[in-house]
Amino acid sequence: MTTKPTAKKFRIRTPGAAAATPAAPEPLRPAEAEAPRPVPPQQPTLDESADVPATGDAPEGSADIEDIRREGLTGRQLRMARRVAQKNGMAVTSDFDAVRQLRLAGVDPFQRSTVLELVAPDGNATGGTRAPGAALGAPPGMPGMPNARVQLPQTMADTPGNLPSTEFASPADRHLSEIMKIQADLGKRRRRRTAMMMSRLAVFVLLPTLMVSYYFYNVATPMYATSSEFVIQQAEPAAASGGLGGLFQGTSMATQQDSITVQSYLSSRAAMVRLDDDHNFKDVFSDPAIDPIQRLPEGATNEAAFGIYKSRVKISYDPTEGILKMDVIAPSPETSQEFSEALIGYAEDQVDQLTQRLREDQMAGARESYESAEGKRSDALAAWLQLQEDVQQIDPIGETQARTQQISQLESERQRLTLSLQERLNVRVPNEAQVNGLQAQISNIEALIADLRNQMTNSAITGTSLASRNTELRLAEENYTFQTMLAQQALTQMETARIEANRQVRYLSMGVEPVAPDEATYPKAFENSILAFLIFAGIYLMISITASVLREQVTN
Repeated sequence: MTTKPTAKKFRIRTPGAAAATPAAPEPLRPAEAEAPRPVPPQQPTLDESADVPATGDAPEGSADIEDIRREGLTGRQLRMARRVAQKNGMAVTSDFDAVRQLRLAGVDPFQRSTVLELVAPDGNATGGTRAPGAALGAPPGMPGMPNARVQLPQTMADTPGNLPSTEFASPADRHLSEIMKIQADLGKRRRRRTAMMMSRLAVFVLLPTLMVSYYFYNVATPMYATSSEFVIQQAEPAAASGGLGGLFQGTSMATQQDSITVQSYLSSRAAMVRLDDDHNFKDVFSDPAIDPIQRLPEGATNEAAFGIYKSRVKISYDPTEGILKMDVIAPSPETSQEFSEALIGYAEDQVDQLTQRLREDQMAGARESYESAEGKRSDALAAWLQLQEDVQQIDPIGETQARTQQISQLESERQRLTLSLQERLNVRVPNEAQVNGLQAQISNIEALIADLRNQMTNSAITGTSLASRNTELRLAEENYTFQTMLAQQALTQMETARIEANRQVRYLSMGVEPVAPDEATYPKAFENSILAFLIFAGIYLMISITASVLREQVTN
């Protein structure tokens, strides 16, 4: 399959055409424009001594070639002209000479039909049978190609607005003209894109910002904020500040957990429900005087009310200073102060509740231990007293010592009497009465000593020995002493637990008292308008960037 070459068409004004035409012809009608023009009767002849057709004299051919050079033909057009000339059997010396000879032969070298088609006199295409020896593009009267259609450039009248100008334009001028057209088209596109971008910004950024600003300046209900600050402290005695145990005592680290717990409670649904039960939180924000955006619907659920509560009660905690800051927003200054004082009261109750169970647990264990020790001590004392009553003896140690002392004294008296008896018996004639008296005294003393010893080892009344009774009494006394010591230790532990419980006490100290404002705090119209503009601009920018990236990915 053969593809037709493409080339730009040029309308060439032949030299002397203007001089040969006495007046500008009228524009051709469509029927006349399609009809072939008559071929001039003068046809060029080939000069046998030259390779180019002769036109009467050499300078005129050279002038034609110079005119062709000034036309600014491209290299592709010149190569096409040389190929057409070679197919027509013309001997050419250069590409410009090929153009000149083809034009003299009545052949347009830049027409597509010239390369692939031959127009017969009857209008049929070259696909039919051609006479032998017929030359392509030969003028009438040439051998082998009679009555062939001649393809010549047409000379048109220089009528303004009819046809493009045929005056010569240099390639640099044409290049500059094309650049100017491209720049104008780029500027037009840039202006159109700028206009579209400004319209999108106006619709998606400026218009919503104006609507938001109108709401904050003209529609929004004024709100009043009451600020307060308080800190949770721990009761610490002076002696607890020493040692590593008191390293963090008195700092915010000691009460950080309690502060965070109170903050969580004040921000919870439980605090909102309690505030609604005590001060009608829902009814205050369901007032018809509030604008529809900030108003709570009638009969709203706790979830809807909790959303309003979170946006109207703002609580923050500073861990470096341990301070809780609370802002309560309400439609009126009095209501704002009332809500703030109620929430502070709830915080105090929560602080007391946090340590109450710990203190009760500590005191309950110590108190139970003391009560048990005191009961055992009382039982030991009762058992000791009962044993003393049973044995009819108060002090077994003293009783034993007294009897032992009596026995010792009796033994000493017996020894003295025995010595005295021995002295009476040593004489030649002892006094019988004295001897008998001394012997009787010694026998009585020995009987008394035996009786005392028998009482110490065996009791006729109880059937138990004195030693046994003394042992029981001593055990009962020692048990009572031991239980008394345990009771004293339990009492000491209970006192220590009471001190520790007092150290665990937390209390809330106010730093800034809640005071009702005398001027509306919200809405902050200017700040909110700027924030709305930045938000809408950011959303538009993200959407634009995302769309551009997706468009680039799809096109690539």
